[in-house]
Amino acid sequence: MKTVIVEKQVVVPNKVVCVGRNYVAHIHELGNEVPDEMVLFIKPNSAIAEELSSSHRCDELHYEAELSFLFRNGRFDAVAVGLDLTKRGVQSKLKEKGLPWERSKAFDGSALFSEFVPLPSEALGELGLRLYIDGEVIQEGNISLMIYSPDVILQEVQTFMTLNDGDIVMTGTPSGVGKVQAGSQFEAQVTAGEEVIVSTQWVAK
Repeated sequence: MKTVIVEKQVVVPNKVVCVGRNYVAHIHELGNEVPDEMVLFIKPNSAIAEELSSSHRCDELHYEAELSFLFRNGRFDAVAVGLDLTKRGVQSKLKEKGLPWERSKAFDGSALFSEFVPLPSEALGELGLRLYIDGEVIQEGNISLMIYSPDVILQEVQTFMTLNDGDIVMTGTPSGVGKVQAGSQFEAQVTAGEEVIVSTQWVAK
């Protein structure tokens, strides 16, 4: 089973629950409509990876940086920055046919995470993310820009699905998504106000 690091300890997530279309600017950049209800899909444990790939079985991959929360003891108690990798071409064909997204979203290696750190006790509403590619800020957003806040997402998921300790919830991506280019250096951060509380780097293979 694949693992993540939470406060220097190894944790095995059972699943990764993902929210789609949670930032209006990202919805518009892909030409989608604002949904009437929360869009949710799942990545299995086998999707978790440490290396950032630019392709999977000859399909090019697109990056989506997301605030990601670890569920434990009945609540979100840790946060990381994650990359939701997407086969955009495959996804577009699936959407046209009204088919599920798993072939474009749930493949092996499609979820990467920084270390998870404890949620700040007083600045939850100020949490944000920042993604640099080759030193340039490409994606930036925070909880205030979300259609559904983390608390609302947690409540909605639990109306129909059991979350186990160690499960991860990815909360959607701001605008700025694009193709992963081999050799590019990614640096992703979680911010609390002006403070960077966790940061990680990947070099795309």
